[in-house]
Amino acid sequence: MDKNTNAMGTKKIMPLLISMSVPPMISMLIQALYNIVDSMYVARVSEDALTAVSLAYPLQNMILAVSCGFGIGLSACASRALGAKDDKEVTTTANHGLIFCAVHWLLFVLAGIFLTRPFLSAFTDSPEILDMSCQYTQIVLFFSIGSMYHLYSEKLFQATGNMIMPMFFQGIGAIFNIILDPVLIFGWFGLPAMGVQGAAVATVAAQILAAALSMGFFLKKCPSIKINLKDFRLDGAILKKIYMVGIPSAIMMALPSILVAALNSVLASFSATAIAVFGLYIKIQSFVYMPANGVVQGMRPIMGYNYGAGNKKRMNETLKASMEATGVIMLIGMLLFLLFPGFIMKLFDANQEMLRIGVPMLRIIAIGFLISTVGCVLSGAFEALGKGIQSLVISVLRQLVIIIPLAALLSKSMGLFGVWITFPIAELLAAFVGCVLYGQFMKHLKL
Repeated sequence: MDKNTNAMGTKKIMPLLISMSVPPMISMLIQALYNIVDSMYVARVSEDALTAVSLAYPLQNMILAVSCGFGIGLSACASRALGAKDDKEVTTTANHGLIFCAVHWLLFVLAGIFLTRPFLSAFTDSPEILDMSCQYTQIVLFFSIGSMYHLYSEKLFQATGNMIMPMFFQGIGAIFNIILDPVLIFGWFGLPAMGVQGAAVATVAAQILAAALSMGFFLKKCPSIKINLKDFRLDGAILKKIYMVGIPSAIMMALPSILVAALNSVLASFSATAIAVFGLYIKIQSFVYMPANGVVQGMRPIMGYNYGAGNKKRMNETLKASMEATGVIMLIGMLLFLLFPGFIMKLFDANQEMLRIGVPMLRIIAIGFLISTVGCVLSGAFEALGKGIQSLVISVLRQLVIIIPLAALLSKSMGLFGVWITFPIAELLAAFVGCVLYGQFMKHLKL
């Protein structure tokens, strides 16, 4: 087949990007519903229950970080191999992904057994909150196999340019979660009220359902990528390619977990309410960042394919279009947070103390939303190009290196304002460094 017959090598960039971004945008918004719906229902149980789920977020997000990060590594490797017409490498990549998803799941089971209570006990002195948080966390860790294989099949579908199927299965999972949440949390239809445990069971059940459907269709309906374990042999070179992108991507996605855990320690000196409010922000902001990430997901296979095909012009066009599309999303998000913070907080039954903390928090952090366009898009571009380290540098600056020490310092003199203002500062610095790194890469790129 001629290399230019694939739409990723021939179709106009902006229409192509939109067609490949809208489905993952919807998928990411649906993904956000998993946590948002949990929080909305759990908030109606009690503030302690909401705090318990907020404390569980770092470990819960680690599952998403590993499964999605590894999936991004698979997708980047597969899309470049597809662009280069290397069918053998495509199959080998998919085979290794299938095996190592199981390995990752077993590691999370062990984490659930040995790490959950020691980790969570560092952030609360309340036995009731600790018990609820442990119950929720252990369930999502023990049954993380659903997340692992759902994202495995999703990222390989995306590597082929198929964005519709992942959206469809994500939607089925989310609808199932939304239906099951109140049934299990509050004990509808004669079932016992399970509280936070019910929220966890609903989430993992939805993920397992989505994974089963997605894997079934992937194995039968994805002609570009075939699984063949008959002659499977560990290939160090393939694993290196996958993990060179997958590990930095996983670390990047784990950064919110590290950030939340670190800032929870800072916020604990103010109040448990401050922790609960920040936990809500982490979930609320996903409605802005997940559509933006949908654009980045649409961009990655286009960038990877054209990099593999040696088309520098289309790479530049893809980056420009991605900046424009992501910028529009972040601008809308910024305006909503600036203009309607009280309304957003009240969706979660926020009391007066939560509103007092949450309204200025949303407005201050939102200042950095539009700036974050640059860091988000450039980080995704580096992933598509197999340059995981550069991508990681940008993300670490955005979510870790600046925010945590600066928040600890400024909180002492400026209170909570000093914590929130670190977010736009970090975005500005990350955008500058990202531009420098990408400029250097393109300057030395020979295609």
